[in-house]
Amino acid sequence: MDQTTPSQSPAIHRAGTVVQRSPDRIASAPFWVEMLVENSEDGGLTAMRCTIEPGVMTRWHTHPHGQILYVLSGVGIAERHGGPAEELRAGDCITFAPNERHRHGAAPESTFAYISIQAAQDGSAVTWLEE
Repeated sequence: MDQTTPSQSPAIHRAGTVVQRSPDRIASAPFWVEMLVENSEDGGLTAMRCTIEPGVMTRWHTHPHGQILYVLSGVGIAERHGGPAEELRAGDCITFAPNERHRHGAAPESTFAYISIQAAQDGSAVTWLEE
């Protein structure tokens, strides 16, 4: 039997402990963000829970190692640059390839809540684009 002990205890994030508004410049209106895992080391994962009001869309952006979105509730829209808008519903999961230009947000008549997972590179997990 292996008697090794982990070097540190698992970190538990309690729901609702640090919820804040997103910066104005990253979406058509600010939305609620709760950081679940923060990491700026190369390859380190970050995870967040986001809640977006009806009709609010993020600006176009990319992630150096791609992104996973898992829909918690509501109806969302995801769009890959040059592609059609795709509807997302609770339980859906969508992935974006590394450096794939995309945006996502809430459908006009519904709030949209999701968890996103992405990895950092050079201290950041996202690049926000002007377009």
